[in-house]
Amino acid sequence: MSHGALVINKPWGMTSHDVVARVRRLLRTRAVGHLGTLDPIAIGVLPLLVGHATRLQRFYEGRRKCYAGTIRFGFATDTYDADGSPQGADTTPQLERAALEPLFRAFVGKIEQIPPSYSAKKVGGIAAYELARKKKPVTLAPITVHVYRFDLLEVDGSRARFEIECGAGTYIRTLAHDLGQRLGTGAHLIEICRTAAGEFTLEQAVTLEEAEKAAARAEALLIPLERLLPDLPRAVVNAAVERKLRHGAKIDLNESQIQPPELKAEIDSREWSPYRLRVFNQEHRLIAIAQAVVPRVFQPVVVLPASAPA
Repeated sequence: MSHGALVINKPWGMTSHDVVARVRRLLRTRAVGHLGTLDPIAIGVLPLLVGHATRLQRFYEGRRKCYAGTIRFGFATDTYDADGSPQGADTTPQLERAALEPLFRAFVGKIEQIPPSYSAKKVGGIAAYELARKKKPVTLAPITVHVYRFDLLEVDGSRARFEIECGAGTYIRTLAHDLGQRLGTGAHLIEICRTAAGEFTLEQAVTLEEAEKAAARAEALLIPLERLLPDLPRAVVNAAVERKLRHGAKIDLNESQIQPPELKAEIDSREWSPYRLRVFNQEHRLIAIAQAVVPRVFQPVVVLPASAPA
């Protein structure tokens, strides 16, 4: 069995769980998990961790995400997207870029938003969408999210195309709804594509059909463990230090042993996350993620099995 990441270009209409189930069957393993749910109407980057790579999932929390999509102004829907029921008549406004651009800019920065009623947020232990489908009242608390950029690309009649870079937990559907509220026309999200999630991009993604056609060599599509988390520094240790790590012991590293990250990637948690690095053995296999406890002293927080292939 191979271990690593598989970046799927999720098709329209499928849930993230559906994709995971297909890949589990394809690779004949239960050890598959996704990094960040996509709604059924969303397409694009859905990174999956496979095998030992699933143990790295915690280090992907807080990664920025990028999307491209289209908002339809004229009426809102109960789900805030094209799958919902219209809330009012269609006014089909003719949009003006000059009027929209200030509204887009107003959502850049740290903002509060209320998740959609049709979302997986829990209300008294029950998913909000389950209550909404039964026409029961749903009251969700505002959450704080970070929007790094929200660019209006094109205006065509009642439609506006956009690109956005945002932190984890941001509801793009809610942004579309709130834009419609501020403009006074109502609005909903009609299409969206995730173009990047942390280090993973659309250029790396393969369709499910491409993965399934690869059949026996599908594992060759995996990004290996050694190429994951490229935004973390790395260190190479000898066999004696590797044995210490595998027993959970702290290790000492001098500055000359620590190499800089291969990729400068921004993540939301950078301000508070502890200093971590990837540890490789002399066979250039990723053996652990270690965390600084005091300067130059590192404690392993995840140790990967010795059998993990390069």
